Amino acid sequence: MLQPASAVALGLFDGVHIGHRAVLAAAVACQADGLTPAAFTMQTTSVRIKRGEPLRYLYPDDTKQQLLTAAGIQTVVSPPFPEIAAMDGETFCRVYLHDQMHAKKLFCGRDFRFGNRAAWGVADLAAFGETFDFTVELIDAVEQDGAVISSSRIRQLLLDGKIQLANRLLGTPYQISGIIQHGAALGRTIQFPTINLSFAPEQLVPLYGVYRAKVYLKDGSVWNGVTNIGTKPTVSNACIPVAETHLLGFQGDLYGQFCRIELLDFLRKEQKFSGLDELKAAIADNIRTVQAACKQ
Repeated sequence: MLQPASAVALGLFDGVHIGHRAVLAAAVACQADGLTPAAFTMQTTSVRIKRGEPLRYLYPDDTKQQLLTAAGIQTVVSPPFPEIAAMDGETFCRVYLHDQMHAKKLFCGRDFRFGNRAAWGVADLAAFGETFDFTVELIDAVEQDGAVISSSRIRQLLLDGKIQLANRLLGTPYQISGIIQHGAALGRTIQFPTINLSFAPEQLVPLYGVYRAKVYLKDGSVWNGVTNIGTKPTVSNACIPVAETHLLGFQGDLYGQFCRIELLDFLRKEQKFSGLDELKAAIADNIRTVQAACKQ
């Protein structure tokens, strides 16, 4: 079966933020011309360094795929970085954009780089278009509050606990998703049962603390929640952070099920309490704060 011609958005898209969405939207708009909206990216988990700095990615690849699909992208080509790292620019364009994706229109930011050691830029991409029969359109960076929206800016906001501003730049609330895991079940003993989600090994972890959250379960139900991100210093000596969430009003067993948690507000930093009674009082106070916010 002959693959249809495509309009391709190019980028790492590790956060699928508002700036990325401008590039994606340009490709999606080409459906009106009979082109399939597609994205070329890389397996985010395979990228260790970005612009000379270690990369703590915002979302694992399955979440990125879901967000790209929600943005209207129908085809995603996402090879692991080592597969393309040694390619020269012409080989990359021929193998992926021409032979595999049948690209007719390309969309990318003005700082897009590709090929071995990122030695090729947008002028080279346009020149290769003469050979491989595609055009290139550059999409201007999107700014908010006088600064360019970027994944690095969003990463810093998350590390600072500025979740509301991070969500504005992302265009959708920051999310954590996965299969609910068994924990120590301590929450049940203090009358605040929780569900636990882990972060991927190289994934950025937001500022340790307590957040107001929305929880989306597999059955389609949505619950208000209180999420603690951190290592639970009052009751544990563990050093691996988890997202532990109490669902307000929920009763039941969710172990082994998929869920998505969206962080909406930052309530306080994680802290070590003197004992379980002080911890219970703090959790109850957090729940009252979330209940009040939900009524507004």
